[in-house]
Amino acid sequence: MKFSFAFQIAFLVLGLFLINGSTYTLLEHEQALVLQFGRVVGTPIKDAGLHWKLPFVQTVKTFEKRVLQLENDPGEVPTRDKKFIWVDTTARWKIENPHLFYQTLRSIDLAMSRMSTLLDGITKDTVSGFKLTELVRNSNKILQDVEDNKSYLRNQEEDDTSSATMEELTQEIEKIEHGREKISLMITERTRGEFKKFGIYLIDVQLRSIAYKEVVEEKVYARMISERMKMATQIRSVGQGEKAKIEGQLELSLKKIESEAYKESQKIKGEAEAKAIEIYAEAMKQDPSFYEFIKTLDIYKKNFGDNSQFILSTKNRFLNILETGTPNE
Repeated sequence: MKFSFAFQIAFLVLGLFLINGSTYTLLEHEQALVLQFGRVVGTPIKDAGLHWKLPFVQTVKTFEKRVLQLENDPGEVPTRDKKFIWVDTTARWKIENPHLFYQTLRSIDLAMSRMSTLLDGITKDTVSGFKLTELVRNSNKILQDVEDNKSYLRNQEEDDTSSATMEELTQEIEKIEHGREKISLMITERTRGEFKKFGIYLIDVQLRSIAYKEVVEEKVYARMISERMKMATQIRSVGQGEKAKIEGQLELSLKKIESEAYKESQKIKGEAEAKAIEIYAEAMKQDPSFYEFIKTLDIYKKNFGDNSQFILSTKNRFLNILETGTPNE
């Protein structure tokens, strides 16, 4: 009985051990290869969950399925116009073919080292074929802005000085043919072909930063500031000229409006006075005594104030209305 029970326990333990050695679990971000005596058997396993393998003779090698980042160290590169710069690149990649990746590189660490060397060489070779302006600028928008301003000045019949200033500014700004994004795409396409040999898919390469060597950086910054200040001064000069022109037109329009308004007011005032004189004349013609009465009241209103003093005879006709209520009595 004791022997039978011990045998059952041993059989159960052995069964659990065999089951544990025959299964493996893949997470969502993992993919795997099954190795038998160091050789790959079957196809890569990319589905997450529980999977089977032969115990003892087969092992499982897992790899990342997620997008990985390659941070390359900054490298010194000469541009086509003989300017030495530091270029810092970064790349995104993922393992597309685990079987080929395992055969060629074996591990992530070795892959990082090999990819860094390849990317550094392709970046230097590509960047050295372009001028610095192609690497730091991405489009010719600044030239388009200048052209738009020139078109505006021509439409406004601006003077020759402003047009010449904008033309000089256009000549100082170098036109680019590719730009930073297209150069990054060129590096990506060239590097992608090399990485594919290792079962790696390169998503993209970005020129993260471009900097001058420290010994010349300060001088370059000073020159760049000087150039930008010159451009800003020229643009402000055109702006000030446009401002003066607008203010002159505004002042001229204001004077014209004031002149026309004064002319209209004088016309209305003259017509009103003529009408008043006509009414007064008609009133005087119909009843001269009433007209004299109204005019006398107007004179009273204008001359009799709070502190007015008059020395007049009681016989003076000026006071007739106050005495009798009529101007003629």
